[in-house]
Amino acid sequence: MKTIYDFDVKTIDGKSINMGEYKNKVLLIVNVASKCGFTSQYEGLEKLYEKYKSKDFVVLGFPCNQFMNQEPGTNEEIKEFCSLTYNVKFPMFSKIDVNGDKTEPLYKYLKEQASGVLGTEAIKWNFTKFLIDKNGKVIERYSPSTTPKSLEKDIEKLF
Repeated sequence: MKTIYDFDVKTIDGKSINMGEYKNKVLLIVNVASKCGFTSQYEGLEKLYEKYKSKDFVVLGFPCNQFMNQEPGTNEEIKEFCSLTYNVKFPMFSKIDVNGDKTEPLYKYLKEQASGVLGTEAIKWNFTKFLIDKNGKVIERYSPSTTPKSLEKDIEKLF
């Protein structure tokens, strides 16, 4: 049976890495976008990362342009925006699809493990969040409107 650690992903710089690099860490995986009503959540995601990284917590950002063209930039432009606008230090990855025929395999797996509202698999919008425990188990899926700060209690339970 597959686990989250069986997937390879590309960093925003184009380097291929295996998700196994995140074994024994609590993860928050988020599909992000630079021109979205929820873009300001980058600030809260970075605060979570800074607060809990010493406890082996990592936010992983996956840019996606599937929702009303809200992430039109190149990986380089996205990286620059995140760094200059929100001082993002958590790992960012190459732009991906989270729905449809070209869905990133990691996201296909995440959606199978934690369905959305009324059991739907499809990601509805940017800033959908998946919380993963230190054993790689998908614990919860959160809607885009769920603020990063409101996740603190759930994250703390996993340490």
